[in-house]
Amino acid sequence: MDIKELGEFGLIDRLTKDIKPKNESTVYGVGDDCAVLHYPEKEVLVTSDMLMEGIHFDLVYTPLDQLGYKAVMVNISDIVAMNGTPRQIIVSIAIDKRLNVEDVEAIYRGMRQACDKFNVDIIGGDTTTSLTGLAISITCIGEAAKEDIVYRNGANETDLICVSGDLGSAYMGLQILEREKTVYYQQIDEYNNKVKAAQKAGDEAELAKLRAQRNEVEDFEPDFAGKEYLIGRQLKPEARGDVLQALRDRGIHPTAMMDISDGLSSELFHICKQSHCGCRVYEKEIPIDYQTAATCEEFNMNLTTAALNGGEDYELLFTVPIGDHDKLTNLEGIHQIGYITKESLGLCLVTRDDKEFPLQAQGWNPLKN
Repeated sequence: MDIKELGEFGLIDRLTKDIKPKNESTVYGVGDDCAVLHYPEKEVLVTSDMLMEGIHFDLVYTPLDQLGYKAVMVNISDIVAMNGTPRQIIVSIAIDKRLNVEDVEAIYRGMRQACDKFNVDIIGGDTTTSLTGLAISITCIGEAAKEDIVYRNGANETDLICVSGDLGSAYMGLQILEREKTVYYQQIDEYNNKVKAAQKAGDEAELAKLRAQRNEVEDFEPDFAGKEYLIGRQLKPEARGDVLQALRDRGIHPTAMMDISDGLSSELFHICKQSHCGCRVYEKEIPIDYQTAATCEEFNMNLTTAALNGGEDYELLFTVPIGDHDKLTNLEGIHQIGYITKESLGLCLVTRDDKEFPLQAQGWNPLKN
């Protein structure tokens, strides 16, 4: 269905008609000029992320439902990184003329799947037309007790540096997607060149043969065999609310915390800068999945560079007092990768052969170009 058949308000009604609030703090959600929220005796956390086509995602290989899922999850991850609980989101979306009603419904379907995982309410937003591609902006609202909030600036000398999960996998998933996209376009170009050559030569038999092959060329099947985990990490990341719960169950309260969106090295720089400290990170302790290592070898890329600078893993980077070392023992999926030092000692990477090199923040910079 063409979106103009419904109009803005008809589209909004279709997308939100069966949304019912799940949180007590949501007094009134979709349906008026503003949502109404109530947070007694809680601190309110607010974050916002915008995803732009051509910058943050490519519709050539990004399913629309997974795009919606990711757009919500990266915002929820910010709330989780403050040791908070996400409660509501506001969705603004700019739609270009390529998309129909069913496409937008697919985006919202993914959004609602992500919201359902964290019991989050969709409470409003905006829709508009775009002349430059699809854009999705989401604001996430959460809550936390004042004493529970974890900032970036709380790391102290001798604190242990920890990360959840594994690193570099989302970045290598992106490399695979981009490679297969290149192969696809190369096949299309080769096919079009053959058609042009046959037309120029007036070879009707060759043209008929090429027309018969058209569907085969357009129905390109990418080679993702054995790389499904990496593709999933790039297209459908997960906020690590489970890690927060595991830490709470052990009585561990991080002193500083961030989610790893722009790369481990960049996030370490943020924590050290705001906490006025340095760090030592051990290369051999950085957690890396087998598929990531194998794919780095396939692409002839440095494994440590991918893990330090890749980004979009949405794992948690956090520091804890050294006295909590025993509490971290055997905590599944949590890895101690280094420790906090004096600011004067700087940020260093300790290599596998015990050499020290200054750590470089080479992660994602959206304004670099």
